[in-house]
Amino acid sequence: MTHDHVDAPARAASRPFGRVITAMVTPFTAEGALDLDGAARLADHLVAEQGNDALVVNGTTGESPTTTDAEKEHLIRAVVEAVGDRARVVAGVGTNDTRHTIELSAAAEKAGAHGLLVVTPYYNKPPQAGLLRHFTAVADATGLPVMLYDIPHRSGVPIDTETLVRLAEHGRIVAVKDAKGDLTATSWVTSRTELAYYSGEDSLTLPALSVGSVGVVGTSTHFTGAETKQMIEAYDAGDMSTALALHRRLLPLFTGIFRTQGTILVKAGLTARGLPAGPVRSPLVDATEDQVAQLRADCAAAGLPLPE
Repeated sequence: MTHDHVDAPARAASRPFGRVITAMVTPFTAEGALDLDGAARLADHLVAEQGNDALVVNGTTGESPTTTDAEKEHLIRAVVEAVGDRARVVAGVGTNDTRHTIELSAAAEKAGAHGLLVVTPYYNKPPQAGLLRHFTAVADATGLPVMLYDIPHRSGVPIDTETLVRLAEHGRIVAVKDAKGDLTATSWVTSRTELAYYSGEDSLTLPALSVGSVGVVGTSTHFTGAETKQMIEAYDAGDMSTALALHRRLLPLFTGIFRTQGTILVKAGLTARGLPAGPVRSPLVDATEDQVAQLRADCAAAGLPLPE
């Protein structure tokens, strides 16, 4: 198997996508149509007010299972136009079909995305040899830097350490969104490769930094982005007491945003703040009054109360 090392300088940057990245929800109108103006406004808020260095669009939090390929392309274009001069726009393109993933990658590149997020193929549970072939084929087919997304509790299959080490040889595979929850595995990969590791679990961001991670791809960061960046910057500066204090303060929201499916609560919180969100698409369902009340309590506990 040959690997293209042309884009190695992209990997040389220790943080190819910055410190704080939000997996952005996709705003819909009240009727359930794609709200491109809302997406542009939300993207601007996340960059200007929440301090995000990059945004993932068309991820699971963005309800990618229920948006069409055309909607995905329109969304990338809208977000790139809104914030592409101030933040990196990373397009979620992963599916459980290699050919379809390559098609989405080409469309994302054409639409102006700065990078790709490629999740482990889900449901069909390929062996490690299949994962190696899948991710390599996608990286071979694009000119963009690739962030792998390792999330076995959704995909059913982890990306094993040896597979990650081999994938790191590819010049365009530069980062990992790590939602495996296994800091020992993370330690082995960060010690053996130059892959930039981003915590895929908000509450593990601080501990992940201690074993070589560089930032977070978050969900609660729709609301905690600025403080999460302060936490990471404090850690980088060697100010462990400030980093730990911020971690502990934000913990109610780091975890509370996942009391039900994260998209549901993020959209409820954004709506409460008067920001674009709209309803979720089926099979998701909008937050109940009790869930919104609990979200309010979690936000207040984190020092980030929702408006009444």
